[in-house]
Amino acid sequence: MSMPLVSIGDCELQVWSEGNGPPLLLVAGLGGRGAFWDPHIQELARHFRVVTHDQRGTGDSSRWVGRYSVSRLADDVLQLMDALEIARADFVGHSTGGAIGQHIALHAPDRLRSLVLSGTWCGPDSTFLRTFELRRKVLEDCGAREYYALGALLAFPPAWIARHPEILGRKLSDTELGYPGLEIEAARLEAVMQHDLRDRVGGITTPTFVLGAGDDQLTPEHFQRELAERVGGARLHVFAKGGHFFPRTRPDEFCDRVLSFLGVPGHDADPTG
Repeated sequence: MSMPLVSIGDCELQVWSEGNGPPLLLVAGLGGRGAFWDPHIQELARHFRVVTHDQRGTGDSSRWVGRYSVSRLADDVLQLMDALEIARADFVGHSTGGAIGQHIALHAPDRLRSLVLSGTWCGPDSTFLRTFELRRKVLEDCGAREYYALGALLAFPPAWIARHPEILGRKLSDTELGYPGLEIEAARLEAVMQHDLRDRVGGITTPTFVLGAGDDQLTPEHFQRELAERVGGARLHVFAKGGHFFPRTRPDEFCDRVLSFLGVPGHDADPTG
């Protein structure tokens, strides 16, 4: 259910809330749009009050221009929680959303009951940085459509793209693509490349579940294994396949693993099995 824009001071966020249970925050990746979670909302809302949002600069939220950082986006989530009178919540973050969750777990651990880190990383390596530098170069030199096509080729498995050729074939406008403009998108890419909590995530005490996919080209499996090793007591599950967008390509299995970790009856198999 779409809500009126929620003010968090220097910008307004488009927010959706569905369900009446304990609060569950779903935070998307680089694209920043709450719609990433559409395949999961209905099932999760049977058990939780699910809250999603378009991050600053993206979707229907304010087209905020300035310096982006993962810590700023994490502060936005905390301010959103305050505005919605959510004292404490379970948190599921994918990719950049998982990086946001790491910041919250370190700086405001009392606000989180649990933390699901999906397809994310705690610090970059040379391949990660080169990949995102290339993505930025394509954005600047070739434009939005080629940039999003490259993103799809990197994020989805080839077999999934073969079954959904429209993801590459449709000639969408910048608005339909959800493109926020060069300045905002480039600033968000820079924020992703600057995220590095590798030496600090060992301080996370929130119960944590790390999810990954063996064929993820953007945040490869070794990032999730490193994260699970560094966060004391973290559980880990790696899907054999699914690509970077495995929450979209394997929605039922992803949702089942998350609900199992959150202790929902009927989903009581070991989430790491």
